[in-house]
Amino acid sequence: MSETALAQVDVISPRSYCAGVDRAITTVEQALERLGTPVYVRGEIVHNRHVVDTLAAQGAVFVKSELEVPEGAAIVLSAHGVSPEVRANCAARNLRVIDATCPLVMKVHAEVRRYAKRGATVLLVGHADHEEVIGTSGEAPDQIIIVEDAEHARIVEVPDPDNVAITTQTTLSLDDTAEIVSVLKERFPALQTPSTGDICYATQNRQDAVKAAVQEGADLVLVVGSRNSSNSNRMVEVGRTAGAEGHLIENADSVNRDWLVGKHHIALTAGASAPEELVREVAALLEQYGFDRTGSETPSLEGVYFAVPRGVHGP
Repeated sequence: MSETALAQVDVISPRSYCAGVDRAITTVEQALERLGTPVYVRGEIVHNRHVVDTLAAQGAVFVKSELEVPEGAAIVLSAHGVSPEVRANCAARNLRVIDATCPLVMKVHAEVRRYAKRGATVLLVGHADHEEVIGTSGEAPDQIIIVEDAEHARIVEVPDPDNVAITTQTTLSLDDTAEIVSVLKERFPALQTPSTGDICYATQNRQDAVKAAVQEGADLVLVVGSRNSSNSNRMVEVGRTAGAEGHLIENADSVNRDWLVGKHHIALTAGASAPEELVREVAALLEQYGFDRTGSETPSLEGVYFAVPRGVHGP
């Protein structure tokens, strides 16, 4: 705990839900309300345990595979996207598909299909075990090579160096991908790139806000988010790289008071899949510990909205 009256917790913005996450959660809520239970959800609708547990309590049934869903039932596809094989399985089982894939992820899928039709090898920058990358890879599995880091970028081989394209996992920032992209462009001068960047606006904005907070004096960054949330983990890393101590926390119960000793300026934020209510609970706890609360009461003013998908409103 801080020993000075000048200690503060700065609740920074933008934080918490992005438009794609908000759309996905609203999709499940409206499906439950309008279609009744059960509504099946393939995988975690977003990478946040609190969100998944809350929706499960309302009647959502989370399954690992569409093959677990009874024939003819309704299934919501998560914000991370799925492969064509999953969609084919849904069709074969006559499932009522409600597609909550983030539109920004859909854009990357479309790019991959376009490049694949040209016969290009697609270098997909991202984490091989992430659901988004698994789904994207399924669009052209024989033509996609996943590149996870700059070291791999320096040695990756392609059949035709003059017909190579690049796409990226949306939850990486420009900083995350810069070195990898630079290496690939140097190795493959004819590298085809998307007309607009694949990087999610929310990922970039939240990381930029963390960097700015540290530059303004934050000595501790607390990011509310789940362990399997890529963008939340990267926000912690950004804070550490900028020079502050950083920790990922699920909720207020995760705050270790030892972290607060000697700290004068805490930057509190949340990953794009973490609900604002958890941020407010952490802020209230820190106030109890003697930190003055400052910053923005509004999580985001990014002005991005995605309508819920077709199929959620009933037959």
